[in-house]
Amino acid sequence: MTAYDSGTAFLHALPQMTYGCIVTDVRMPGLSGIELLRHLKDYDFKLPVIVITGHGEVPIAVEAMKLGAVDFFEKPFDGDKMIAAVQSALSNCRKNADRDAERREVQDRLATLTPRERDVLKGLVAGNPNKVIAFDLGISPRTVEIYRANVMTKMKSGSLSELVRMALHAGDLGPP
Repeated sequence: MTAYDSGTAFLHALPQMTYGCIVTDVRMPGLSGIELLRHLKDYDFKLPVIVITGHGEVPIAVEAMKLGAVDFFEKPFDGDKMIAAVQSALSNCRKNADRDAERREVQDRLATLTPRERDVLKGLVAGNPNKVIAFDLGISPRTVEIYRANVMTKMKSGSLSELVRMALHAGDLGPP
């Protein structure tokens, strides 16, 4: 297997990777560290990348950081600093993975809402009281209360503030 083939094989394996830290060298045969960063950016891949080089060129370091590298080390480097950088990158990766998993879970719950329940949720997120939501939707305040209770149950929310936090964390709900 050539160096380019192994780089291509690595790129094909990346979609299955959900946690980790990539350490790459600027000058590798086949797929260089900078080319790898470009590929990762093109595919919006989120694993942290630490770049090392034996040729401390400032423009390369700047390019690597612009392409998303979380750290840059010039050889020879301090092993303890490298270990600390990898540990920090892994910790941040875990936090991001947990946040993404929570976002997906909330989005899955949002997908269970009916269009009318979603409309009521948008009104709640906008800070509107039940009467205003009812007026805006052309339904009774009692009907809004029923939809609101359904939303709270489907979203597994214990309070309005938790519901609003979840909805905002999940992303765009559309216009209220």
